[in-house]
Amino acid sequence: MGTPTLLMKRIRVGAVAAALAATALVPLAPSPALAADGDDWLHTDGNRIVDAAGNEVWLTGANWFGFNTSERVFHGLWAANIEDVTRAMAERGINIVRVPVSTQLLLEWRDGQAAPSGVNEYVNPELTGMSNLEVFDYWLQLCEKYGLKVMLDVHSAEADNSGHVYPVWYKGDITTEDLYVAWEWITERYRNNDTIVAADIKNEPHGKADEDPRAKWDGSTDVDNFKHVCETAGNRILAINPNMLILCEGIEVYPEDGQNWSSTDSRDYHSTWWGGNLRGVADHPVDLGAHQDQLVYSPHDYGPSVFQQEWFEGEWNKQTLTEDVWRPNWLYIHEDDTAPLLIGEWGGFLDGGDNEKWMEALRSLIVEERLHHTFWALNPNSGDTGGLLGYDWVTWDEQKYAFLEPALWQHDNKFVGLDHQVPLGGSGSTTGLSLNQYYGDAPTDPPTDPTDPPTDPTDPPTDPSGELQVQYRNNSLSTDDNQIGPGLRLVNTGGTTVDLADVEIRYYFSNESGGALRYSCDWAQASCSNVSASFGSLSAPGADSYLALTLSGSLAPGASTEVQGRVHTSNWANFDESDDYSRSADTEWTVTGTVTAHIGGTVVWGAPPA
Repeated sequence: MGTPTLLMKRIRVGAVAAALAATALVPLAPSPALAADGDDWLHTDGNRIVDAAGNEVWLTGANWFGFNTSERVFHGLWAANIEDVTRAMAERGINIVRVPVSTQLLLEWRDGQAAPSGVNEYVNPELTGMSNLEVFDYWLQLCEKYGLKVMLDVHSAEADNSGHVYPVWYKGDITTEDLYVAWEWITERYRNNDTIVAADIKNEPHGKADEDPRAKWDGSTDVDNFKHVCETAGNRILAINPNMLILCEGIEVYPEDGQNWSSTDSRDYHSTWWGGNLRGVADHPVDLGAHQDQLVYSPHDYGPSVFQQEWFEGEWNKQTLTEDVWRPNWLYIHEDDTAPLLIGEWGGFLDGGDNEKWMEALRSLIVEERLHHTFWALNPNSGDTGGLLGYDWVTWDEQKYAFLEPALWQHDNKFVGLDHQVPLGGSGSTTGLSLNQYYGDAPTDPPTDPTDPPTDPTDPPTDPSGELQVQYRNNSLSTDDNQIGPGLRLVNTGGTTVDLADVEIRYYFSNESGGALRYSCDWAQASCSNVSASFGSLSAPGADSYLALTLSGSLAPGASTEVQGRVHTSNWANFDESDDYSRSADTEWTVTGTVTAHIGGTVVWGAPPA
């Protein structure tokens, strides 16, 4: 397979930025007072990321680079105000920021060698006299103020604008042990600050079959085995903070069946994007021991404007990308419920052509599968992708933001953050919600018994006939692919509490291949663990099958609950949804009568096909 050569990938620095590198080192300031132990730590459950109470969350963010470069501070602070940029990200629905750093920078901070920040103090008077570490600490306070969470990413060994081009995590005087020690130091410093919730161990390990060094993935303890490095770094981090999410990226090449790492012939390998090859997880999964519920796999994916991969030749579409690239390299991890996926980098120019076609296809997959992601990048000075900000670092590229917005976590026209107390956008935000607001101000562990009675014994469930409504949105607009993606919302329009265990929601469709039907719950407001799915058959226009969903818990008057999932067959045969009874092309929530609600076999909402 063809492989990319990404020279000077995704970094272009202007003359103003380059001038910032000429700085002396100053003593490290004392560590600030850390936030009190919080409730915002995240964990995993199958392919989902959940909070401490088991409530599912969706990480939808962006990258802001600069601390990884020779400038050693966020790019753009020569033109933009740090609080203005941070507030705007939160108000526009970015709920987590991936921050690239270098091993060298972390070791400098550890050794008391924080550099002057070199920011424009006229634009950023609040940063006057601060070192780059003090700027980072100040920014963390802003993130807490505006309900943002942070993921740290060791982007390169050295503080270098092109450091990510080097294929492995060790270089020159920077060793693998230095990487581990750097992660231990930064973890210890912020161990009680739940603003930083995730650690991306090393950006884009790569290297081709005939290159030295190059990253591999196997069961050895060899110096170039990234699986072993990510596992070791993760366990050393978790020994200090057992609540940190550990992100392991992929590599570039992986041996085909019957081959091994001794071959230097590229034809013996599966090849893809730097960091995008996670085929090795099937044979050699990362083992975090007792903390396996902190593991997230994190591939990167790009379009033809970055490199003309062979899968962009000839006719291609979302289905071919899924079958030929995404599923064999990483999507299978999500589909097999092995672990969550977070696409750490994706993005590019909206060129009206093939690159935009790829971006739309991947965005569709992200939304349909509720994959976690951090868009590359906020920075406009990313050479082969551009950014969400304009070149003045103040205005936003509204066309690109409008493209990203559907892939940001939203509920009732507001963005959902990852902080339980602070709404995304800050106190009094009109654009965002906190997790407590989203989960009704009382996130609780899901009930273990679907027959558990309502929590308020004075308000028992009653027959809700005529008091339920079903709303629908289409999460998979293609009519001829191998998955059906209905989004379903049940609304209690009555005045009494409904026991959800008594309610069955039915979605009607045709199963042309006759294959065994499967349902994958991607996200549920009440947690996928509280969703039961089954299938039934019938003979009617537009339907020979139906999906039946039952939830556990209760639904208060005026409340609603949502379920996002996918129907597919065991052999992944294509459906023809063009005349399916329950399907429509609505991508916004719409009241529907073709999805029905039943209680005890009696239809209480909608009309079945006849």
